[in-house]
Amino acid sequence: MCTLALLSATAADPAGSEGSDRSGDQGPQLLPDDRAVAAATGRGIVALEAMTHVGPAVPGRRLAAALPVASLFSRRLRWSLAGIVAAVTGLAVASWLTTGDHPLHAAYITLLDIFAINHPALEEAPERKTLQILAGFLGLLLLPVLVAAALEGLGAFRSATALRRPPRGLSGHVVLLGLGKIGARVLVRLRELEIPVVCVESDPEARGLALARRMRVPVVLGDVTEEGVLEAARIHRAHALLALTSADTTNLEAALYARAVRPDLRVVMRLYEDDFATAVYRTLRAAHPAALTRSRSVTHLAAPAFAGAMMGRQILGAIPVERRVLLFAALDVAGHPQLEGRTVVESFRPGAWRVIALDTASPAQRLPDLSSTPGEAA
Repeated sequence: MCTLALLSATAADPAGSEGSDRSGDQGPQLLPDDRAVAAATGRGIVALEAMTHVGPAVPGRRLAAALPVASLFSRRLRWSLAGIVAAVTGLAVASWLTTGDHPLHAAYITLLDIFAINHPALEEAPERKTLQILAGFLGLLLLPVLVAAALEGLGAFRSATALRRPPRGLSGHVVLLGLGKIGARVLVRLRELEIPVVCVESDPEARGLALARRMRVPVVLGDVTEEGVLEAARIHRAHALLALTSADTTNLEAALYARAVRPDLRVVMRLYEDDFATAVYRTLRAAHPAALTRSRSVTHLAAPAFAGAMMGRQILGAIPVERRVLLFAALDVAGHPQLEGRTVVESFRPGAWRVIALDTASPAQRLPDLSSTPGEAA
C-alpha cells in the first residue's frame, strides 16, 4: 500500500480554498513522500492498496426489469377470463359426452358455436341444441371481455413506456438534475449501486430520457428554476442533489433553492470555470457549514487526461483529489532518462510522478489496452 495524496488541512474551515492553487501547504498534496506523510498528522489520505478477487466472476445485472405479465390485466379481468375458459371447457366436455364425438372434434364444434360460425342445429338432438344456445350466450359474454383485455393491455404498455412520476412516500433518494452526457452516465452508475434516483430534466428530447425510461427511474419534466419542480422531485426528503446540467447558472440556482428548502442537504455542482467553482464552494460552505458541499469544474478535471493523451500516453483513469486531479497513465520506459535504468524507488519524484506497477511481459505478450482484461483483449 502507498499513499497517493494528502487531503486538505482546511476541510473544516469555511474560509479554506479546498484544494485550489491558493491553498498553499494546507491544500492537498499529490504523491507525497514518506516524510510528508509522517508529518501530516490528522489529515485524510488517498491510499492505493492491492486487492485480489477470489471466486467466480459475478455476472452483470440488468438495469431495466421486464414488465410483469400479471400487470397487463387487472385481477377482475383475469378472473373473468378464467371463468370463460372454464365454461368453454365445460361445454366441450358436455358435447363430447352427449354426442360421442372425438374430444378434439367436440372442442372444435364448441368453438364454432361460441363464435357463431357453425350451422344451426335444427335437426340435431335436444342436448345438442341446448349446448349450441349456451355456447352462443358464452360468445356474447366473451366479446366485452376481449375488448376490455385489449384496452387494459394497451394501457399497461403505454404506462410502461411513459416516464414514471416520483412516488409520494419516496425519501432518502438522490435528485439528479440534467440528463445529458454526464447526467446519463452518472444515472447508470447510481443505478448500478442500487441508489434510488429521481431525475429532473427540462428538455423533453434529452438523450438520457430514453435511458431513464428503460431503467424505470422517476423523471420530472420541467425547468428547475420554476417553482414546484424541485418539490415534485421530493427535494425536501432527498439525501443529495447532483446538479449536472451544462448551465452554471441553472446548477447554482438549483443548489441555492435546494439549500433554502433543506439547509443540511448534500449538494454536488457541475461548473465550467474552476475559479468560479471555487468561489461558489467557499460561499456555500460559509453559508451552510454543517452541510456537505462540492463544486467541480468538468473542464478542470478533464484537462490532465487530454494533455496526457496528446503526449502519447495511455490514460488508464483519473482520481479527483478535492480540486486537483491524480492521473494514471501507462508509458514505455525506453527513451525516458528519469525512468530508464532506475529502480521504482529511484524513479519516484514527490509531487510529480510515481511508478505503481510494472508490466514485465515481453512486447509481443503485452496487452494493447492495459485497462482491459486478457479475455477482453483476445
